[in-house]
Amino acid sequence: MIPGLSLVRHEQPDRHAVADAMHVMDRAFDPVYGEAWTAGQLAGVMTMPGTWLTIASVDAAPLGFALVRSVLDECELLLLAVDPPWRGRGAGRDLLHHSLSTARSRGITSMNLEVRASNLAVALYEKAGFEYVHRRPGYYRGKDGQLHDALSFRIDMLL
Repeated sequence: MIPGLSLVRHEQPDRHAVADAMHVMDRAFDPVYGEAWTAGQLAGVMTMPGTWLTIASVDAAPLGFALVRSVLDECELLLLAVDPPWRGRGAGRDLLHHSLSTARSRGITSMNLEVRASNLAVALYEKAGFEYVHRRPGYYRGKDGQLHDALSFRIDMLL
């Protein structure tokens, strides 16, 4: 656990929360893979019902975020990112567990996610109990035109 770590959930569009997430996104996503979202995309998703954005910070400085969208009793972890200097210190794990806890408290029974097959976060998801569902060959196209497989994972949560 990171001393002083704060996790704040935003359920309505909030320009400060989007700015904090974009600060992390710009640093966390390698541009070669083309996975980062724009501020407009993030703000647009935040207007959808059942969506929440959790910002992780220390001393008001953002270091990570998780974006989740739910429909009925299912949800999808759309994005999870941690600023590179903070990786490996538990922020990603804490964001993931907070997202799962929030989902459970809303009566959600399963969470899905998709991740680039070579992303080191695969180990985080597996350790949290997510199960591999399938592979999508060539799903992501990097800025260099190279294709990367996506892995789909799911966790069923007992209430």
